[in-house]
Amino acid sequence: MSDDGEFKRDLNYISTRITADGRDGYPVEPGRYRLVIARACPWANRAAIVRRLLGLEPVLSMGIAGPVHDVRSWSFDLDPGGRDPVLGIERLQEAFFKRQPDYPRGITVPAIVDIPTGAVVTNDFKQITIDLSTEWTAHHRAGAPDLYPEALSDEIEDVAEKVFRDVNNGVYKCGFASSQKAYEEAYQRLFERLDWLSDRLSGQRYLVGDTITEADVRLWTTLVRFDAVYHGHFKCNRQKLAEMPVLWAYARDLFQTPGFGDTIDFAQIKEHYYVVHTMINPTQIVPVGPDPSGWLTPHHREQLGGRPFGDGTPPGPPPEHEIVADSPDQP
Repeated sequence: MSDDGEFKRDLNYISTRITADGRDGYPVEPGRYRLVIARACPWANRAAIVRRLLGLEPVLSMGIAGPVHDVRSWSFDLDPGGRDPVLGIERLQEAFFKRQPDYPRGITVPAIVDIPTGAVVTNDFKQITIDLSTEWTAHHRAGAPDLYPEALSDEIEDVAEKVFRDVNNGVYKCGFASSQKAYEEAYQRLFERLDWLSDRLSGQRYLVGDTITEADVRLWTTLVRFDAVYHGHFKCNRQKLAEMPVLWAYARDLFQTPGFGDTIDFAQIKEHYYVVHTMINPTQIVPVGPDPSGWLTPHHREQLGGRPFGDGTPPGPPPEHEIVADSPDQP
């Protein structure tokens, strides 16, 4: 937090990469690593979606932390005995300390853990999804989409940086601001960018090109949480997403696309924000609404053309143990 009340996100992550050539000491190997996420977290949600779209489930297992954590980090309280069944740990913190016993920063998801050593390899959420697209290609499913096409990478990064600054991180700048001025400045930037995105998406189905890319994944994980959390909890209340016609239709289009909506657990999302952020919600009361059934209503975005998976195909259903029980049924 800065002196003027502006929220400052610590962007110093463990930057070790898992690559095809193993240049950082961690080569791509089926079964060697475990992706740890939390359903509640938008940054982790990105990795879960990309893993699903690329069909990496058979080679990269996934651990799921519970929605509520304390100062010691995310815990595996959803698993039998409160331990991750593969890593054998109660808290993600243990994997970070295996890597660096005096690790001084936040214990964040997504994180990829080296199973043989039990040590975290990386928690760099931005690089994780890019590397899943570009370094794990030998293990992509048949028909996997190209989420980070080289010819569009500059445009993807340009759009994604604007989205990160003003939307992905912008909602947190609103919610965690400790001065009226900082809050109002973040609020203004957020809705100016949402208006810009509405204009961009009014004539094209996806953010960059005519297929789903990394840029869409990054924006969508904020949009899907907007009405359930950010509108009220973070005071991002000029309009609900459901009151922004273009973005609401765009978000529903992706929700109804295999690999997106089937990663969402609205109950866990709400529990995390409303219970953990006691400085914002000291009563820890979790709201009952909004009704999620609207996510399955017709969006008509197919009229804009576009090919969701390019020359590829949709992913199959999620593994049985990863099915979100309380998610609205997919169409």
